[in-house]
Amino acid sequence: MNRALGENHMGTRSEGKARSFGENIESDLASRFLRVVEVAAIASAHTMGQGERKLSDQVATEAMRQTMESIPMRGTIVIGEGERDEAPMLYIGERVGAEFPDGSDVPEVDIAVDPLEGTNLCATGAPGSITVLAASERGGLLNAPDCYMEKIVVGPSCKNAVELDAPVADNLQNIAKRLERDVEDLVVIVLDRPRHEKLIADIRAAGARIRLVGDGDLSAGIAAAVIGTGVHAVMGSGGAPEGVITAAAIRCLNGFMLGRLVVKPEQEERLARMGIKDKKRIYQAEDLAPGKQLIFAATGVTDGALMKGVRFFGEGTRTSSVIMTLRTGKVRFVESIHLEKGADVKVRFA
Repeated sequence: MNRALGENHMGTRSEGKARSFGENIESDLASRFLRVVEVAAIASAHTMGQGERKLSDQVATEAMRQTMESIPMRGTIVIGEGERDEAPMLYIGERVGAEFPDGSDVPEVDIAVDPLEGTNLCATGAPGSITVLAASERGGLLNAPDCYMEKIVVGPSCKNAVELDAPVADNLQNIAKRLERDVEDLVVIVLDRPRHEKLIADIRAAGARIRLVGDGDLSAGIAAAVIGTGVHAVMGSGGAPEGVITAAAIRCLNGFMLGRLVVKPEQEERLARMGIKDKKRIYQAEDLAPGKQLIFAATGVTDGALMKGVRFFGEGTRTSSVIMTLRTGKVRFVESIHLEKGADVKVRFA
């Protein structure tokens, strides 16, 4: 997750009456948050292939922040672009949402964002870049520290079939058994990093196939939980904040995820301030995103396993998105045509 550059557009708000999520509110906010990630994706797609990763992240962040200001809510960023002194907007603890009069009835929402996952992918035009957001009732998303997290992500069929400390070969055998296929048929996504050298060797020794990705273990985790993507597991360490957002999606998809923080000595004091005492704890998706009402929204910037990238044409733009809600149990793939003049046209594939 990258630091954004730009001006803070945060405004003042009245302390009106707030309410928690309800089923109708969840559905209403889902459509609004879908718009947030669509607008951010279009903004960053205009910079695709220009080699300016900071610019790509900046315009996505600014577009996301500005669009959130139109939503009637009292939102708090719990995972964002960094601490307040590091990020000018969408920083941790920032309040977002439309201004509202005293006594208005608006929902209290915790929000986790990655305005542009895969900034390098967008900058180079490589596949797999997305804009993403997760939201819950207050306290429904773990305020994860900015450190690494060991992760294993699998689909619904493989619940409780894997363990973080089990040998790689054993985990792959268990996944293959649950999916009723051979280990040689499995595809595992791993971030292409030097720290994964042994993991990659172990996966290959077990006979499974590997898809190495330069960035984007969040979108990879979602793909692993969806049948038909050709991805059967994600293994290795990636960002802990991205792990929380992934967990929100995994819960909506009824998948299975395990994670454990990888803490450097210089990060221990910050973890203590955040109230995280057990550094060796193994989290499940329900621990990372414990909310009873969750929303997950993502839009493709460049083509990926689940969503196509933003496409520009003469009279507008076309986007491909996914929107999930836990309480209503809906996972929708949405193709939207955004005309430069006139209302958006949405074609929904449930």
